[in-house]
Amino acid sequence: MPTIKPLPELLINQIAAGEVVERPASALKEILENSIDAGARKITVQLQQGGVKQIRVSDDGGGIAKDELLLALTRHSTSKISTLEDLQRITSLGFRGEALASIAAVSRLTLTSRQTGQNHAWQIQVDGNQFSQPEPAALSSGTVLDVNDLYFNIPARRKFLKSEITEFAHCDEAFKRMALSQCGIEFTLQHNGKVRRLLRPASPAQRIAAILGEEFDQSAAVVDEQSADMRLHGMVALPAYARASRDAQYFFVNNRYVSDKLISHALREAYRDVLHLDKHPAFVLFLEVDPESVDVNVHPSKTEVRFREPRALHQFIFHAINKALAAPDRTVKNTEPGQAPRSFPAYPKSGPTQQPGAVAQPAGFYGTLFGTQPRTYPSASIGTPAAQIPSPSQTAANTEQPDQHPLGFALGQLHGIYILAQNARGLVVVDMHAAHERIMYEQLKQALDRHEIAMQPLLIPVTFHASELEVATVEENQTALAQLGFDIASLSPTTLAVRAVPVTLKDADIAQLARDLLREIHEYGASQILTAKRNEILATMACHGAVRANRKLTLEEMNALLRDMEQTERADQCNHGRPTWFETSLTELDKLFMRGK
Repeated sequence: MPTIKPLPELLINQIAAGEVVERPASALKEILENSIDAGARKITVQLQQGGVKQIRVSDDGGGIAKDELLLALTRHSTSKISTLEDLQRITSLGFRGEALASIAAVSRLTLTSRQTGQNHAWQIQVDGNQFSQPEPAALSSGTVLDVNDLYFNIPARRKFLKSEITEFAHCDEAFKRMALSQCGIEFTLQHNGKVRRLLRPASPAQRIAAILGEEFDQSAAVVDEQSADMRLHGMVALPAYARASRDAQYFFVNNRYVSDKLISHALREAYRDVLHLDKHPAFVLFLEVDPESVDVNVHPSKTEVRFREPRALHQFIFHAINKALAAPDRTVKNTEPGQAPRSFPAYPKSGPTQQPGAVAQPAGFYGTLFGTQPRTYPSASIGTPAAQIPSPSQTAANTEQPDQHPLGFALGQLHGIYILAQNARGLVVVDMHAAHERIMYEQLKQALDRHEIAMQPLLIPVTFHASELEVATVEENQTALAQLGFDIASLSPTTLAVRAVPVTLKDADIAQLARDLLREIHEYGASQILTAKRNEILATMACHGAVRANRKLTLEEMNALLRDMEQTERADQCNHGRPTWFETSLTELDKLFMRGK
């Protein structure tokens, strides 16, 4: 029978390496964290063969003393913490004191460092479990860590590594995470002798644009919210930029990249109301919290964390992102044709005000369309010859005046689907159905929250043939139906009558709307429909009530829709996450027609 005995130190380190150094990217992450903790302002990464052949990281940090070089490569030796109190308030990226020892156990490693104030550098070499004595070396400042032939002494583990292209992609991702969290540091990444990334010190927004690209920058809203001892800031992409994968999701807690289920759920919930189908949001977010309120000592990789007050944090993140998506903090910028639209500034949510020269609106149609009285707008901008409308150049010239109507004023309708409008910058194209769907959806949400969904009694009730299940659903859920603005009664075992509907949906296909509603209630239950599934059912209702394609609108009706879009939160996209409008500048139109050439 086997006896219990202690494991050799090398084997212990190799076992630890299985968790800490999963692949070259894992080793690179640990080394970069050490450079940052050492106060480096310039870090250069050189890789060979995806990091399998070589990982060389040089920095200009404080360096390591000669007498501490060997300790730096010994397990559980660190300068970051010394007491339990330190462990409960981690402010550095590294603290476990096992990364370098684990890397050294599965590679040929050379550590060269010159501590600030020393006359020259010192170097130590490790080959598996063979350590050299420190020797003098040439180095101007900082530290150089050279890791060669990763897993040379564990062939079975090396076989699990992927292709050079794949391993480099993982290293590049680790590099990007560090560069995003440390925008004041200059980073350089080389692969097989070729510079792949060169990032100068920059502002957070500039660093984000440099790494995620101009498309993300042009489609992102700014987040900056604070509550008690928590602050969340960064950028979140609007739903039109949604991705098929999670390749553009970066969340940092006290500048440490984390992958946390609680945070992921809060973000999904914030986007759930606007994200299209199976798409994933894109974001770069930084959460600043008291170090004592978060435990980063959960896993050797240090990407998992636990929070002292998870519920409060969840709500804080959810509301901050929800607010940013509802009223993006940015101004309109020109976009290329086909690009995601820029959001318009938040429009003042005041009541209808009669402006000088305002003309009457077709109240009958507007009441049908929105269930409310129409808003007014300057008569000089619609229904008059183009010569009387201020030109975009004239409007833009007065830069001190805010753009009160960023969606401009309607020029006409295209194939009964799109509204064409002119604003100070150029042409605006609006998807009529998608825009109206979002407006109705937001109105229904607000009304349900206030328990004020107004019913519209039908002069002639709409009857339709129903299944026994549909009839039973009506009889068992009268309270929930009333809360949603419906009065539905059974006339017989196979017939239902709709006697009233929400006022905004009175011109929808009543029978089909009722069938869809009953199906949702039966599938999820009334309580779920009014809580967890509330937004889904309201979106379904709004889609039924939204103005359909090929509906001919007058200029006054089109402008009424544009004004309501400007007053509606999240009007950039419909309930399924698709854009509702885009803008093409006069400059871009000039390019299409080769004007000035």
